[in-house]
Amino acid sequence: MSIQLLPDQLISQIAAGEVVERPASALKELLENSVDAGSTQIQVALQQGGVKLLKVTDDGQGIAKEELTLALTRHATSKIQSLEDLERVGSLGFRGEALASIASISRTLLTSRQQVASHAWQIAAEGTQAPTLSPAALDAGTIVEVHDLYFNTPARRKFLKTEHTEFSHCEDAFTRVALSRPNIGFLLQHNGKAIARLAANTPQQRITDVLGAEFAAQSLWLDESSGGLRLWGMTASPTYQRHSRDSQYVFVNGRFVRDKLIAHAIKQAYQDVLHGDKHPAFVLFLELDPALVDVNVHPAKTEVRFRESQAVHRFIFHGLHKALGKTSAQIQASQPMQAPFNPFTPGVAHIPREQVEMPLQSRSTFHSYAPLNANPAPSAQQFYQQLYGDIKPAALDSFQALQPLSEMDYVASAHANDMPGQQPSSLDTQTVAQQFPLGFALGQLHGIYILAQNAQGMVVIDMHAAHERIMYERLKNALSTQAIATQPLLIPMSFYAEKSEVATLASLNGTDTLQQLGFDMATLSPTTIAIRAIPSMLQDADAVALARAVLRDLSEYGVSRVLLERQNEILGTMACHTAVRANRQLTITEMNALLRDMEATERSGQCNHGRPTWFQVSLQDLDKMFMRGQ
Repeated sequence: MSIQLLPDQLISQIAAGEVVERPASALKELLENSVDAGSTQIQVALQQGGVKLLKVTDDGQGIAKEELTLALTRHATSKIQSLEDLERVGSLGFRGEALASIASISRTLLTSRQQVASHAWQIAAEGTQAPTLSPAALDAGTIVEVHDLYFNTPARRKFLKTEHTEFSHCEDAFTRVALSRPNIGFLLQHNGKAIARLAANTPQQRITDVLGAEFAAQSLWLDESSGGLRLWGMTASPTYQRHSRDSQYVFVNGRFVRDKLIAHAIKQAYQDVLHGDKHPAFVLFLELDPALVDVNVHPAKTEVRFRESQAVHRFIFHGLHKALGKTSAQIQASQPMQAPFNPFTPGVAHIPREQVEMPLQSRSTFHSYAPLNANPAPSAQQFYQQLYGDIKPAALDSFQALQPLSEMDYVASAHANDMPGQQPSSLDTQTVAQQFPLGFALGQLHGIYILAQNAQGMVVIDMHAAHERIMYERLKNALSTQAIATQPLLIPMSFYAEKSEVATLASLNGTDTLQQLGFDMATLSPTTIAIRAIPSMLQDADAVALARAVLRDLSEYGVSRVLLERQNEILGTMACHTAVRANRQLTITEMNALLRDMEATERSGQCNHGRPTWFQVSLQDLDKMFMRGQ
């Protein structure tokens, strides 16, 4: 069989198989064109999940009459003109394939008018038929109507799902574009019914409108910049856990992406604050020089490649890690938020601002009750000696003893003998609420929980989980100040290695990357790697499995946190065994000292396993529970 050129129509239909996988794919491309056209209002109308009709109307700059036919031609675009433009793509679209691909498998009607034009023009395309051009009526902007998608490719149409499923995918595509452009107003209709109406607004309000008030109330706002990179957006606190990844949105220069490197960095940031197999929720925007990211990787343009992948990974990880490092108590004190009534909300109190400001004197009194047991209260120094003891395990003998906070840092200790009903003498209500967001202890419940009173109402603390997090963070901080000690192997251990592993090890020659991780490895043959030394703290682990995991991470992400995760697992076990146990009776001074430690410890809202360490019950919630004022 001789080689022949394919007809242009068949080429477009082949391209459509990659670009237009389903109605949602076509909607994404049309929405991106509207965004690139400088629109301020975009309306989407769907019928039968987008299969019967997919209509996008915008008020953008429009298309000139003489360019309408060209708009439906493959590889015709106004976005780029040269290779240099391709290497610095700033627009969402740039290939010039979408409209031609859509027109080849549907009945497409394109109507457009520029502001300077006397009237609009319309071009109709139906499968293999030549497009026709005619005058039309339109104020300004562009309308693209896609009727009967896949009408001439029935084999592809058979692979479509139900109307509900296809609409769900279209709604997801609509949501992603709406999140990426909060300055544009959006309207979504399905079968004549309005589904979503979003006015142009701030990024925070757009995220709230799309993901809901509950997400916004339990989220942290972050904005970090370094070395030409910027990461901003909202990420949910670890207590806002999801069973799926349906609330995860990442945008690179305004483009929604699914990137393994970014996903890995985010996963690492949530590593020891998320419970079990739960997933975090976030809307994050990464901005960088377009020349440093390649968006021409996949036909759907949802994958990217970074030139400095290691720097991007570290920047995202540290930015999120820093945001999540704030204690829940600190967040509560600085960002009181309104949320639907929930009497037991982990980590953050959701109450009106006016109540935080404590307008009623009766709600501004901090009680410091006497201890429940009759034993005299020890000093804070004695408490630390009893509670923490010598926390230097054999593996950390080289570290100095970890010092507790000074006794004077704890106002509660100075007022432990105040009479019930008296407020701490030298501090006003507002100062107490800001400096001590977890309040002051009232007593213990069943030897497991601490009950405390703060400006918002009542706080319930799991004393073992809270103390476990405090110990864990202190051990991590102590370990981070020292170099990773290595343990040379008496007899080097060799293993059969894949070509990719050997290549990765070869690329590390001349660097100290492996030495910093506590490893010493060498290539014995094209298929064999020898391990000469491993981190001493992990000397009982499977050396070969660790080496493979480290090389895999270095190959894929440029960095590896495998060893740190394994070390943190050991530290977590040590912290669990040294934390205060249930049924231990604590004095008020001891409880207050623990509260102050929680306020000063990063990620104290969750234990090492991601479970909450404390819950806030506001006065408003208590009033509702007892129907006060009703």
